[in-house]
Amino acid sequence: MTVSKTPPDHDASSVEPQDMEDMEGLRQAIELLFFAYRDFTAEPDAILAHYNFGRAHHRVIYFVGRNSGITVSQLLDILQITKQSLARVLRQLIDEGFIEQRQDLGDGRRRLLHLLDKGVEIEALLTARQAARIAAAFAAAGADAPQGFKDVLRGMINKKDRQRV
Repeated sequence: MTVSKTPPDHDASSVEPQDMEDMEGLRQAIELLFFAYRDFTAEPDAILAHYNFGRAHHRVIYFVGRNSGITVSQLLDILQITKQSLARVLRQLIDEGFIEQRQDLGDGRRRLLHLLDKGVEIEALLTARQAARIAAAFAAAGADAPQGFKDVLRGMINKKDRQRV
């Protein structure tokens, strides 16, 4: 099995570590990203566990909250998961009163997703916790940190998806 060094649509054109020092710096960045993600998701994971929800539920709640009236196909495109995976998570969120589906009045085949009050509450709680962590890191890193951080993250996103983020 051949493993590609970069995804086919990632813009890694000739960007390779030049020497061992560059590679060490990149390894440190990778480790920091792993640890940051672990801690960024830990508190939300604990909150979600009280509802028997996982990270997939969090992502659905977050993106429906950010894009009220989003279609199921748009959500699938953002999350890059299978219809079956989304259907399972969405069914639970609908059954438990966090999200509702409304028929699109313009196209009866489309279902539009909206957070209900419980969904709005949990989305606000989870986002506030994660936003506080990011805000504290930005404050500690200095005035230029927010833009630099966003630039780095945007650069890591596959090229085809960057324009919509």
